Amino acid sequence: MSDDESSVVDANDESSLEEAAAGVMTALVLLVAFGLLALDVSWFWIAFPVGFGGLLPAAVGLARYYQQSETSDAGESAASDDPVEALKERYARGEIDEAEFERRLDDLLGTDAETTAGEASAEPAERDAARE
Repeated sequence: MSDDESSVVDANDESSLEEAAAGVMTALVLLVAFGLLALDVSWFWIAFPVGFGGLLPAAVGLARYYQQSETSDAGESAASDDPVEALKERYARGEIDEAEFERRLDDLLGTDAETTAGEASAEPAERDAARE
């Protein structure tokens, strides 16, 4: 599948909420308008411009806003949940160099780059003395 075809598929997947909102609003507008016509209300025709000109676009706009807020919230929460992953992504994008990556990774993991295996098993007071 080419990139163009996959973007069309993605766009169709994302618009399912919009399609549902449009379908429900269309059904409601028609139900109200023809219900008013059946009740012999002379101004039944007002339901069409109000429904299709105002309510339908508003419903589709709200569906798009909801989808965009869901995707942006999901992206933000995924990035903020794991600081190590965020650090890896910044390093992969070239925002930080290797030394900065290692320093921040050590800070996040709570280890010191100079800590040796012998110092790691020592008592905390001995480790502090060894660092000085």
